[in-house]
Amino acid sequence: MKDLARAFKALADETRLQMMALILCEGELCVCDCMQVLDISQSKASRHLRYLANAGLLDDRRETVWVYYRVASQLDADRSRLVKAVRQLFPPNRIADLRQRLEEWRKQKSQGCAPASG
Repeated sequence: MKDLARAFKALADETRLQMMALILCEGELCVCDCMQVLDISQSKASRHLRYLANAGLLDDRRETVWVYYRVASQLDADRSRLVKAVRQLFPPNRIADLRQRLEEWRKQKSQGCAPASG
């Protein structure tokens, strides 16, 4: 029961909920993507993503100095239902806004612009 409570707590934070919804739409995101889209510091983005991973909702992979997060490949039935609920219930207009901000960031990133140290 405590394990399930951890997953609910992870999704009870607005920043983590937005991260989860965006990762669900995009498949995988780098920490720098989350920090730019949500206008938060690198340490805050990393901490929130790690919280979601520790709750069993996300997996991570390291590529040189970058860490990428995606929905956990081995979700149990309860977490699978939570992820499905996030996908179905997250406001479409909010996800559209987040995706637009992500696209703007990706254009900057492709042009070699460094992330702000927010």
